[in-house]
Amino acid sequence: MTKKKPVKRVKHVPQRTCVGCRETLPKRTMIRIVRTVEGVQMDMTGKLAGRGAYLHDRRECWERGLKGVLAHALKTTLKNEERTMLEEFMSTLPQDAEGAGAADNHVTV
Repeated sequence: MTKKKPVKRVKHVPQRTCVGCRETLPKRTMIRIVRTVEGVQMDMTGKLAGRGAYLHDRRECWERGLKGVLAHALKTTLKNEERTMLEEFMSTLPQDAEGAGAADNHVTV
């Protein structure tokens, strides 16, 4: 009688699409923006309740997103203070994606 080898399970990695450039990447590498009853906010945990949209940690994606794509994805209109908060976070992001990782950006908002 021969023993069966244990089956290696491949862990499922959730994929999300950046609303700025439409590229699909693992969820953990993206930054989630969520619309809640309190308003639009950044969700660094990825677990807040509400309608969410994802952006890379690249400034060019955020610039495109803030032109209207993000508001459309969240099905809302960004208020001035929400836009200002997102623009302030965007200014901390690198121009290019080299060496940038969403997990490295620990900004509390």
